[in-house]
Order: sequence, then C-alpha cells, then structure tokens
Amino acid sequence: MSDEVKPITVTIFDKDYVVGCKEDEREALFASVQFLNRKMVEQRDNGKVIGSERIAVMAALNIAHEYLEFRRNNESLTSDIGAGISRMQNKIADALRRGENLGTGH
Repeated sequence: MSDEVKPITVTIFDKDYVVGCKEDEREALFASVQFLNRKMVEQRDNGKVIGSERIAVMAALNIAHEYLEFRRNNESLTSDIGAGISRMQNKIADALRRGENLGTGH
C-alpha cells in the first residue's frame, strides 16, 4: 500500500470538501463521512437546530459524547476482565500449591 497522501473530494451535508488521505485509509474516511452525514441529518431533522454550522457543532458534540461513553464502558469492561483473570490466576496458583502439598505428603 502507498503511504502517499492524495486529495479526495468528500461531500458532507451537501457541501464538497477536499481532504488528504492515504490509499489504505480511504474506506475509513468514507465510513466517517457517512457517519457524520447521518448525525448531521439527525440534528437537522430534529428541528431544534438551524444552520449548517450549528448542526455540525451539535453533531460533533453528540459524537464526542457517544465516544466518551463508549470509552468509559470499555475501560470498565477491561477492568472487570482483568479482575476476573486475576481471580482465576489466584485459584490456579492455590490449586497448584495444594497439589504440591499432596505430592509431598503434607
């Protein structure tokens, strides 16, 4: 894959933008554009926000909120998994110690 950044035109909320993008990042860029467009359309259709700039800011705030919630939930999940693994390791170590004690006649 090429590391060369090439200009690509994307359309966000009916306006064209030229952005630089590496070939192997194009799919992610287009997915991001689609996601942002959906969020902006949601804001517009909600009817509470008027004007493209305000719609973009509200969409960005919603995306940031969703991201932070996702990250917080993942950190909690990772912590729970880590605690579970630690408990299993302790149980295995205890079982091995008991097994060693049985083998020595204690």
